[in-house]
Amino acid sequence: MKKHIVLIGLPGSGKTTVGRLVAERLQAGFVDLDSVLIRKEGKPISMIFAEQGEGAFREMERKEMESAVSREPSVIAPGGGWAAQPGNLDAVRDRCWFVYLRTRPETAALRAGPEGTRPLLLGEDPVVRMRELLSQREAAYLKSDAHIDTDRKTAEQVAAEVIRLARDRAAW
Repeated sequence: MKKHIVLIGLPGSGKTTVGRLVAERLQAGFVDLDSVLIRKEGKPISMIFAEQGEGAFREMERKEMESAVSREPSVIAPGGGWAAQPGNLDAVRDRCWFVYLRTRPETAALRAGPEGTRPLLLGEDPVVRMRELLSQREAAYLKSDAHIDTDRKTAEQVAAEVIRLARDRAAW
């Protein structure tokens, strides 16, 4: 039985880029939870955080994940902190196959995009903050069904590995 393929990892680990490639190759839908929330709220994630707080954002994110997994199996890229929220992985585990895109904090900081787009990276040295996030979140990330190191691979190589592992483990 097909399951949703859920990519988790630090901001900048490649969840969105790899997720789009995997979905395209599998001819499946792709859900980027941050993009869904931005569209629904009509404002960037950083503004949602500033106006409503992280707790409200995490609740919106949790509800969107529940909605996404209630539909036909797809490839899902939640925000970097979704997996680390207590109970989130367990709540959808029966319908999902999780892949941890493991990335060094230094690499994630380089890939994470323009300053100001990721609220938990604002105002700090991005590498230091990525190290902190990894320290806080890695125990949750390691509960994934598969782990893929992404540092020295192209997005295409990582996508191919996700697909191979999903097929090998009968998740897709």
